[in-house]
Amino acid sequence: MDKTIKLLAVCGSGTVTSSMVAGEVKDKLASEGITVNATESRPSEAQQQIENGNYDLVIFTSPLPAGDYKIPIINATGLLTGMGEDEFWEELEDTVKKIK
Repeated sequence: MDKTIKLLAVCGSGTVTSSMVAGEVKDKLASEGITVNATESRPSEAQQQIENGNYDLVIFTSPLPAGDYKIPIINATGLLTGMGEDEFWEELEDTVKKIK
């Protein structure tokens, strides 16, 4: 599969945790021939980032403000805790198959 995904990774500070989960997603999808271009963000910036950035997908570890994001949003907390990690990867895989 030759595909590029534009990902917005959201965590409380918009730095460390979002970078970590984005890195895990990049590594996993790279093994499937998918390139991930990731940007990190805080929850308070997510809506504006999405409106301005032409993203395909959002993953988050901190709650997002209510809104109509118009793109798939996946809770990535399982990557931190290990609880729900398999479900995260399944949802990610299903979502990526539907993109483009």
